[in-house]
Amino acid sequence: MKKALYLVLAFALLVLTACGNDTKSPAKKETTETTETNESKEVNLYTARHYDVDDELYAKFEEETGIKVNVIKGEADELLERIKREGDATEADLFLTADAGRLYRAKDEGLLQAVKSDTLDEQIPANFQDKDQMWYGLTKRARVIIYNKEKVKPEELSTYEALTEDQWKGRVLIRGSENVYNQSLLASFIEINGEDKAKEWAAGLVSNFARDPEGGDRDQAKAIAAGVGDVAIMNTYYFGQMLNSEDAEEVKVAEGLGIFFPNQDTTGTHVNVSGAGVVKTSKNKDNAVKLLEFLSAPEAQGTFAEANYEYPVNESVEATELLKSWGEFKEQDISLSVLGDNNAKSILIFNEVGWK
Repeated sequence: MKKALYLVLAFALLVLTACGNDTKSPAKKETTETTETNESKEVNLYTARHYDVDDELYAKFEEETGIKVNVIKGEADELLERIKREGDATEADLFLTADAGRLYRAKDEGLLQAVKSDTLDEQIPANFQDKDQMWYGLTKRARVIIYNKEKVKPEELSTYEALTEDQWKGRVLIRGSENVYNQSLLASFIEINGEDKAKEWAAGLVSNFARDPEGGDRDQAKAIAAGVGDVAIMNTYYFGQMLNSEDAEEVKVAEGLGIFFPNQDTTGTHVNVSGAGVVKTSKNKDNAVKLLEFLSAPEAQGTFAEANYEYPVNESVEATELLKSWGEFKEQDISLSVLGDNNAKSILIFNEVGWK
């Protein structure tokens, strides 16, 4: 009887030991898998863009990939300083901003790393990429002449250079020289026409200013409506935003203006991009590249164009009806990398000619 009892107890002990081993092993495996998933399912984006459409696209990316996009928003220069200050400890994986000039600064300060992706090469033309593949353009805008339709006939307009002629004295509006959009515009002239001609243009335009530069692009449009000047230089997407604004006054201002693409018979209209680069110390590089590929794919490109009036960089995507209504135009035939290369020269010229 005792022997039988011992056998029963021994068997029960073996069963309990086996069960304990079975539950312990899977638990350990599950913990390992969870850790790996957490490390590979996020991307930290530092962005200087503040548009609802961008947030919608990040949400779509999360839905399709399961990769969480952690968004930190701020002004471009502030974000760059933050990345530098944080150093190797920065959480930033991807830096996104407007204008190739700012992207060049990030590259020049050693904050970005080269990325090789056949998908990006297929979706983004070479002239909208950094020559060393440190950054990629995602949306495109043209820097055009807008004019008061009651005071200026489109046949009076031709080139950026023609705005320095006497007929435009006291009639030209544009924002300040500290703005990177204007620095990149002048940088393109340096590349195409040389420094002397670029300086001649900047000095000539200053002499025709309707007022000292102030405000942003939309403020120049409003100044035309207020009778301060008759023509201004601004980016196309701002004009689109004004035409579709919830502010009735902005819509009224835009409806009184015409849009003109300069230099169609010569060197072409200046274009620039919003774009992004992978941060040098990124801990989620693969996910950052996936986000870049997603944002340059046809669906996202069409969304950018529809919601924010920006031209697609992906050549397989058509412009929206509003953009098409402005007409097709010839672009400057340059790599946008040179806008950064010539940035310092642009700033020097602006200072020399007294462009505030």
